[in-house]
Amino acid sequence: MSAHSLRTAYGIWAPIYDAMVAGFSAPLRQRSLAHIPSEGPSRILLVGVGTGLDLPYIPKDCVTVGLDLTHGMLLRARGKGAAFLVEGDCEVLPFADASFDTVVLHLILAVTAHAAAALREAARVLRPGGQILVLDKFLRPGQRAPLRRLVGPLLGPIATHTDLIFEEILARCPDLHCIADEPAAVNGWFRLIRLQKDGPQG
Repeated sequence: MSAHSLRTAYGIWAPIYDAMVAGFSAPLRQRSLAHIPSEGPSRILLVGVGTGLDLPYIPKDCVTVGLDLTHGMLLRARGKGAAFLVEGDCEVLPFADASFDTVVLHLILAVTAHAAAALREAARVLRPGGQILVLDKFLRPGQRAPLRRLVGPLLGPIATHTDLIFEEILARCPDLHCIADEPAAVNGWFRLIRLQKDGPQG
């Protein structure tokens, strides 16, 4: 899905997004974001912040930036939590290297056209030793899942990819390593993944 078609599609989805996604995703978001340290200030980037469904679960002392490609989504994120909201592309983040302690990628890698590019950008703006929190749907290497593979090319241009293999995406980001990978929902299709950036912490 190109940035233009993604912006158009999610501009249409924006008014009904919460009704479709909030109930299902809330406990998964809460589990993922519980890994953000609650002591001391932290710099958090929510990539694909959408309508702001993650914002209520961010610790209050954090400095939080939410980025989304779609203006309509950002309008609905206002008031759900304290965050600076920025319109931008997850594949070309408008932030300096090593700007954040935690980068959150919830339900975004399966949406964007180039998941590896988005993950590399998340790694670029993350400080060494920082973490990336991923929540999304992925196939396992070698998993057959014929229906998900069949509909992937059809749903990708209008909503989300159903046939991504996370291990293949991660292999293209050599400065990241996986420190946790848990099944989250739908028999493990949705996964909660924690990544850490290599290098000295500072």
